[in-house]
Amino acid sequence: MTANTTTTPRPFELRNAYFDRLCNTPGLMWLGQNTNHFDPHPSVLEAAVAALQDGSYHAYAPPCGFEELRQLIALDVGVPGMSAFVTDGAVEALYNVCSNICAPDTDFVTTDPSWAWPMHFARKAGARVVELPIYEAAQGYKLTPEQLRAAVTDQTRVIYLVDPNNPLGTCHTAAEIEAFCDIARSVGAYFIHDATYSQFAEGFSPALRYYPEKAILTYSFSKWLGLAGMRLGAVVANPDIIELLATAPPNNLGSNVVSQRAAIAGLRSKAAWFPGVLARLRANQKAVYEAVQRIPGLHIPVYPSNANLLVIETVDAGIRPEALVEAYQQEGVMIRQGTYHTKRFGDRFVKVSLSVPEAWAARFCELLPAMVEKARRMPVSTALF
Repeated sequence: MTANTTTTPRPFELRNAYFDRLCNTPGLMWLGQNTNHFDPHPSVLEAAVAALQDGSYHAYAPPCGFEELRQLIALDVGVPGMSAFVTDGAVEALYNVCSNICAPDTDFVTTDPSWAWPMHFARKAGARVVELPIYEAAQGYKLTPEQLRAAVTDQTRVIYLVDPNNPLGTCHTAAEIEAFCDIARSVGAYFIHDATYSQFAEGFSPALRYYPEKAILTYSFSKWLGLAGMRLGAVVANPDIIELLATAPPNNLGSNVVSQRAAIAGLRSKAAWFPGVLARLRANQKAVYEAVQRIPGLHIPVYPSNANLLVIETVDAGIRPEALVEAYQQEGVMIRQGTYHTKRFGDRFVKVSLSVPEAWAARFCELLPAMVEKARRMPVSTALF
């Protein structure tokens, strides 16, 4: 019996080839993945290089992460005394959490738009995904306590909230987070607080302060510290939950030693370095906001953004988001179409990431009028991911 040797590319191959082309495009300006392309504090690079030069990368790291890093993460998110479990990126953290707490015939409640992968993880575990629409000016483009309260039932096992929201950039107040925790407690649900973008927020309140028994915070070094390609994240929760996650994790041999040393240096130097990153990010947001204001039909629904990104609505300009993405890619600029985040609202907008060199943001603004006109005439045949 011979194996099926059909030459039709599988979806995963198409997706991988798409990003391989992007990664191998010289000089590509990455304004679509929310990654941080500002240079880090010199001590971060020095720590990474030292870990290579002294050979410490030859050994496995502790299974839950270096103790100093675990403590620094808990302090950074404002929950000292909670337990941190270092992971190979925040995606692995979410996979581990969803695999352990989602269950068949229970509900996984989240927002629309949100980030899609935890929904895939929940469905794989047998859960039903309930998406609550938040793309609405009347509710401030974010979840409301009333909306969540009306949606939960005794079948609700998990509530998942990206806060600040990706892609909208809205952030919840302490009172709203406390109300969400009260709602979760009322039905005995876990509350996953995805804090990937919390470093960019003007104010962030971790749910662990209000619901220590069942709140779980996921943390990323990809965005604020710029370690996306080094894959480092964490879960923060009470020690009983971390014990559950540590019993059979995707990686029980410890996360990347070089990344962890860089992360320790980043957290140690954060107070001296990161305020400058925020100031540069806000300046880029302002430049893009002003450029968009000059184009009839374009609109930014959430400004200023509490994340390192902006959503730009294109529907009133008469162009498809995918066309604008393709037009910019032909100029060496990568932005993202809304359907990556939401099927229901994705035809309305593109997302632009702005924790990038000022020259990249300036290039986006310079090209915008011509790209809008080009997108109006462009048929999009290329698959976008």
